[in-house]
Amino acid sequence: MKVFDNKHIKNVAFVGTHRAGKTTLSETMLFEAGLINRRGTVEQQNTISDYHEFEHQRGASVFATPLHTEWRNYKINIIDTPGLDDFIGEIMSSIRVADTIVTVINAKHGADIGTEIIWNYVDKYHKPTLFVINKIDSEKANFEMSVNSLKELVGNNAVLVQYPIKLDGAQCIIDVLKMKCYKFGPEGGKPEKLPIPEDQMEYATMLHNELVEKAAENDEELMELYFEKGTLNEEELRKGIKLGMLNHDFFPVFCVSALKDMGTGRLMGFIDNIAPAAGDLKPEQTIEGELIKPEIDGDTSLFVFKNVYQPNLGQITFFKVMSGEVKANDKLFNTRTGEAETLNQLYIMDGKQKHSVEKLTVGDIGATTKLKYTETNDTLAQTAEAGTFKPIKYPQPRLVKAVFAENSSEEEKLSDALRRIHSQDLTVDLSYNNETHQTLVGTQGELHLSTLNWLLEHVYEVKARFESPKISYRETIQRSATANYRHKKQSGGSGQFGQVHLKIEPYYEGMPEPEGFSLRGKEVVDLPWDGKLVFYNCIVGGVIDQRYLPSIMKGILEVMESGPLTDSYIRDVRVMVYDGKMHQVDSNDISFKIAGANAFKEAFLNANPKLLEPIEQMVLRAPEQMIGGVMTELQSRRAIIQGVETEAHYQILRCTIPSAELSDFSSQLRSITQGRATYTTKFEGYKAVPTHIQKELIKQHELITT
Repeated sequence: MKVFDNKHIKNVAFVGTHRAGKTTLSETMLFEAGLINRRGTVEQQNTISDYHEFEHQRGASVFATPLHTEWRNYKINIIDTPGLDDFIGEIMSSIRVADTIVTVINAKHGADIGTEIIWNYVDKYHKPTLFVINKIDSEKANFEMSVNSLKELVGNNAVLVQYPIKLDGAQCIIDVLKMKCYKFGPEGGKPEKLPIPEDQMEYATMLHNELVEKAAENDEELMELYFEKGTLNEEELRKGIKLGMLNHDFFPVFCVSALKDMGTGRLMGFIDNIAPAAGDLKPEQTIEGELIKPEIDGDTSLFVFKNVYQPNLGQITFFKVMSGEVKANDKLFNTRTGEAETLNQLYIMDGKQKHSVEKLTVGDIGATTKLKYTETNDTLAQTAEAGTFKPIKYPQPRLVKAVFAENSSEEEKLSDALRRIHSQDLTVDLSYNNETHQTLVGTQGELHLSTLNWLLEHVYEVKARFESPKISYRETIQRSATANYRHKKQSGGSGQFGQVHLKIEPYYEGMPEPEGFSLRGKEVVDLPWDGKLVFYNCIVGGVIDQRYLPSIMKGILEVMESGPLTDSYIRDVRVMVYDGKMHQVDSNDISFKIAGANAFKEAFLNANPKLLEPIEQMVLRAPEQMIGGVMTELQSRRAIIQGVETEAHYQILRCTIPSAELSDFSSQLRSITQGRATYTTKFEGYKAVPTHIQKELIKQHELITT
C-alpha cells in the first residue's frame, strides 16, 4: 500500500447529530474514490463503517470507526463518529487526532440541539472545521434555514462555499469558490460542469466576494493584494481559507446529497487541496512542556487514541503517528509504564477490514494488535524518557449504577469484562465502594448503559443486574449523654467482668477541653472514613486499670464502624471514660471491650443521634432561556443555589446538592434542556439529613435487616 507524506495525509473526523448522514457520506467517499465498487446503506446494514452487530440492531453508529480513502494523490483518513452524546468519548477521541473536523448537518433540521452539543466540544479543541449541509435533495430540505441556524450557532465565520438550486428539475450546486455550476443526474455521480445561470450570477458573485474578503482577513499580504486588485485568484483564496481554518475563525460551508453522491467529489477535492494536513498543524506540547513537531525526521512518537476488543482478533490499538515514522516490528517504549512494546504488525483499518502495511509516516493513523501494556491516552516513543502527549480529558459520568452478576458465581468474570470495557471506553467509570461493598459503573446516560449491558451479555457472555447505588451516610450526635454498662459472665472457673461509665459529646475542631473531669490522658483518632474520635482517660483512684483502656476504645471503634441507626460509620464524637469497676480475677481485655462498646452504643442512642449525608458541589452549564426550569428542578432536589454567572448564551450555575438526589438527575436534566445542559460534581462534605428523610431511611433499614 502506498505511503504518503505528512503534506498529503488529511485526517478528518465526521461529527454531527444523529441521522445527519455521516456514515452514508463516508461510504460515498470510499465509493467515489473507487475503493469500494458498491455502496452499502445503513438500512441494509452493509456499510463499511457500521459493522458492529449492536449498530445493526440500533440502525445507527455507536462506535467511532476509522476508514481511509485516496483521492488525487492524497490520503484521507476518515473517522466516522456516533451522533449521540451518550457516546461522547468516541467523538472526543476522534476530534483529538483529526486535523479537520467535518460537521455534517441534516438539511431538514438545520444546526439542531445535537449539533450544538457536539459543536461545544469541537470549539473547545479549536480544530479547523468545515460544515457540510447534507440531504439537499430531500423534499423537506430547507437550505436557507440550515444556514441561518448554523450562523446562529457559530456566527458569521460560517462562510458559504456552495449553495443548491434546481435547474430544469435537476439538482445543481453553485460553487462560489470555483464559480461553477455542477448539474447532477437523477442518480448523482459525476456532474456536468456549467456556467452559473444568469439569474444566479448576482447572488453567486456577492457570495464569492464575501468569500474573498473573509479569506483576505487571515493574512496581511493577502489583504494588501485584495486592496490592490479588489479580488484574489483561486490559489490566493486557498491560502487564505486554509489560514482561517487553522486559526479556527473561518468555517467553509458545503452542500451535498451523500445518498445520491451529489457534491461528494468536490468536497473531497476541497479536503485535498485546502483543508489543513497533519503537517500544517501546530506542534504538540507534551505534559513536560516539550514541543513535538509533526516532522518525518523527528524521533518516532505515537499517541494512542482508541482501543477496541474483538473476540477473534483480541485488542486492536489505534494510534496517530505524531512524529517520525513507525515500521513493522519496531520496538517502542510506553512513556507511562516504561515497558517496551513491539509492534509486530501495522494495519490501516477500514471498519473491521485490516490492511497490512510495512510503515506509517508522521500524521498517519494506523493500528496494531497484541500490545501488552498500552492503553488509551498512552504515548509510545523511541525511549521511555521521551515526552508524554497530553491525554484526552473525558467528561464525568452522568449516570452511576451498582452492578452485580445475575449469577453470583460469575462476579469475577463480570469484573474482568468491566475492566476490559473500561480500557476501550474511558467514559465508562469503574469504582468499588468499600462501605457499601458495591461495584459502581458510571456511564454517559441510559443508552450508553444499555450498550455496556449488551457488550457484557453478547461479547463477554455474562449477565448483569444494575441498581441505584447505596448512599454512604454517616452517623453522629447532637448533644451529650452518659451511660454505664456492666459485662458479667460466669461459666465455671475464671469468668468475665468489666464495668464502664462514660460520657459522650459532639466533637468539633477547636472545642475546649471537657470540664468537670480529671483528664489523665487523651488520644485523637483520625477515622479512615473521615471525622474524629477523641478519647479521654478520666479514671481516678485506679477503679479501672490503665491496661484496659485500649480495649474500651477498641470496643467503641467497632461500634463506630457500624452505627445503630443505619449501620453507617459514626464520626465526630468525643468520649470521656470516668468511672467503672473491675475484678481481680475475672476482668480482662475482652470484658472491657464488650462493656465499652455497649456503654457507647447506649449513650449514642440517648444523644439525639443524627444521620449525615454526602453533599456534592455542582457546576452546571445551561442555555439562559432554560435556566428557570433547571433551578426549579434543582430546588426540588434540595439543592442550595450559590450563584449564577453568564457565559455567552449560557448561564453557569453553582450549587450544592445531596448525592442521594443525583440518581436520575442526568436523565431529567436532559429532558428539561433537550440535552443542552452539562454539569460536573465534586464531593464537598457531609451535612445533616432532614428529620423526615432520616425517619424514612431508618425505617427502610429496619425493614431490610428484619
